[in-house]
Amino acid sequence: MSPFTIVLIVLAIASLGIIGTIVAIYNGLVTVRNNVAKSFENIDIVLQQRNDALTKLIDVVKEYMKYEKDLLTKLVELRTGYAQAKDLGEKIRLENELEKLLGKLQMVWEQYPDLKAVQSFLQLQGEVSGIESRIADYRETFNDAVNIFNIQIERFPDLMLAKVLGYQRHAFLEVPGEKKKDVQMKLS
Repeated sequence: MSPFTIVLIVLAIASLGIIGTIVAIYNGLVTVRNNVAKSFENIDIVLQQRNDALTKLIDVVKEYMKYEKDLLTKLVELRTGYAQAKDLGEKIRLENELEKLLGKLQMVWEQYPDLKAVQSFLQLQGEVSGIESRIADYRETFNDAVNIFNIQIERFPDLMLAKVLGYQRHAFLEVPGEKKKDVQMKLS
């Protein structure tokens, strides 16, 4: 073989290696991007169930709490806004706000002992509670997917292709501050 042929073979092998690496990086980026989207879709389904249950719960609660109108109005607005949100960032922002207001609604429920005795309220509250548990699980899965995505687009050499493709860091779903506080148990 001539030196020219050897050089061509080496260049061809190197080119195939580079192309293979780029394809592997691209496929990895597509995988992590789609895992983030899939994880949020799982949350989205359960959030829609929660929104439906909240609509019913809000109707029951409205009968008992006329003066808590502002909180309920804001919850309805956020629920409606979430249903109409077009992109992931807006849905995350609205979900974080809704999560904070739900903590306030829980405090309101505690102020109305008669409301706790209403069967329809208890049933709906149990349904929302079960949905909240599923949301917590899906939020953890989503945040794991976001973490993997964010790491992937910042790793070298992946970050070069990620920048070319315009990939940006995703925000995590946050846990509201009220849910991080120590629980005070009163046994009296």
